[in-house]
Amino acid sequence: MKKFLSPGNLITITGGVLAFVGMTAYFTDSVNLSVPTFFYGVPILLIGLGLKTAEIGPVMLINRDKFKLDEFKRPKEITNLVADVTRWRYGQKAHLESSLEALKLWDEDNPPQLIELEEVHKSEKNGLRMRFITNSVPFEQWLEKQERLNRFFAKGLESEFVMDDNKKEFDLFLFY
Repeated sequence: MKKFLSPGNLITITGGVLAFVGMTAYFTDSVNLSVPTFFYGVPILLIGLGLKTAEIGPVMLINRDKFKLDEFKRPKEITNLVADVTRWRYGQKAHLESSLEALKLWDEDNPPQLIELEEVHKSEKNGLRMRFITNSVPFEQWLEKQERLNRFFAKGLESEFVMDDNKKEFDLFLFY
């Protein structure tokens, strides 16, 4: 249900309802109601449709409630990163677009996609698991940037990679 409550959907529905009420009022000779609702409804509908074409949904955060409870144990940069990718984005091709461009892990035509986040614990370390679909950026290119990833999102991180069996997805673990 929550994925249908994007700002683009809400604006599109609002504009559609206003335009429909305006058209109905026009055909039933309710001029006082038809003019404002139709002339406000159609532009609002078009704005909503425009937003829908440039919309990226939030990344799935596994155990969202637990993540909020343990906030004091992680670097502020990691909390900000999670907050950034778990909201609706507009006008971008993928989450973390500017970060991946800076790391030179970006392909303009088919960029890597962040699809899932999870807070993990391993041998007394806390971390964040980020699942990516590789698309056109080869996994070997990610491995070459491992040392830079250790300091890119926050200072003092340790990164690990785990490749999925199908060679299309991998997990990036950032331990703090």
